[in-house]
Amino acid sequence: MLGELFSFLSGLYFRGKLAYAQAFSMPPLDASGAFVITATAGLLSPETVVTIDQLREWSGIDIDAGDPRYRTPLDRHCRLLLERIHDPCEIVLLGSIATPKYVEPLLHIFRDRLFFPAEFVGRGDMSRGGLMLRCIQTGKELAYIPVMSATRRGPRPPKLLPLERL
Repeated sequence: MLGELFSFLSGLYFRGKLAYAQAFSMPPLDASGAFVITATAGLLSPETVVTIDQLREWSGIDIDAGDPRYRTPLDRHCRLLLERIHDPCEIVLLGSIATPKYVEPLLHIFRDRLFFPAEFVGRGDMSRGGLMLRCIQTGKELAYIPVMSATRRGPRPPKLLPLERL
């Protein structure tokens, strides 16, 4: 499945995102709570079964907001998702907020419905993954802020304390 594959390839960062989304998402009844952004297939459920041919196709494409191979399916799926959700549903981006490859396409479609965790500002991938795993352990959801009006770059926050072993 896509979620397992990306967790293996990306390690802590993706594992944290997926576990966090599964723990805290509250989707409308007719929508999934989590989606994975892919290089050429738009938004897919983490439960999607992936073939080796799909993986080869994705590995040959840079995720770039200006590349129609990436952007066209992503835009199509975002529009379909927007049609299915109702107020007051927010879309929370758990991916990188400092680069335009995710923010630009999602902001174009979701506008003021697109949010991200304020605690992500200044953190690298691994730190964000660790932060999300700590939230699951404590049962405390992150604070979300709108992407449209937020400062998405900032000073690096202090290192995370070691994760308690269960």
